[in-house]
Amino acid sequence: MRLTQIKQLTGTLVLKTGLHIGAGDTEMRIGGTDNPVVRNPLDGQPYIPGSSLKGKLRSLLEWQLGLVGAAQGHPFSYQHLAQADSRPARQLLQLFGGAPGGETETIVNELGPTRLAFWDCPLAASWLEAVRKRNLLSTEVKSENSINRIAGVAESLRFTERVIAGAEFDFRLSLKVIDDEDLLPLLLRALRLLEADSLGGSGSRGYGKVEFSRLALDGAALRLPADPFAAAA
Repeated sequence: MRLTQIKQLTGTLVLKTGLHIGAGDTEMRIGGTDNPVVRNPLDGQPYIPGSSLKGKLRSLLEWQLGLVGAAQGHPFSYQHLAQADSRPARQLLQLFGGAPGGETETIVNELGPTRLAFWDCPLAASWLEAVRKRNLLSTEVKSENSINRIAGVAESLRFTERVIAGAEFDFRLSLKVIDDEDLLPLLLRALRLLEADSLGGSGSRGYGKVEFSRLALDGAALRLPADPFAAAA
């Protein structure tokens, strides 16, 4: 087993709708939002944690590959290969890694180290400068409530902070290549699945629709598959 390359996948992650990735709020403030977004403590600007991207991409692949049942809702890992062993399942573990459990040392050694390394995604400097020139903010506060079906009145009013639609983030991840293997197609399928689904909270209410643009692998332009489900057929 030999490391033959470390490829760099870069691009721009564009928000088609407002995005909420929560940070939790440790302070009670009059007029504050119930659900603030996560922010960089150095500059106060929102960002997308690499862990959020990794978790959502992995989850989408597990659903598409039919691995959720084998893991009983938990992240698919090495010990679950006993119930659902396949080449795509092994590739998923090679890309994203897993938590060893039970008698898994042999398969862990066979599959090798986790190939993907995710980076936090900051707001693109060019987009942020354009927003500042227009005296706009990078986030908005959206009010939401539930409707009492009998009385027909709003209840449980909450305020959620979102990064505004149109925001652009610098996207980057590293892909280790062992023995000239090719795990890129499965990774690109995951990115396309994310475009078809959503990122962050409240995706069922229209939050977090994203699109990847200007994707490049080691500087060479790259395109996502048009139909990620065709790749799984």
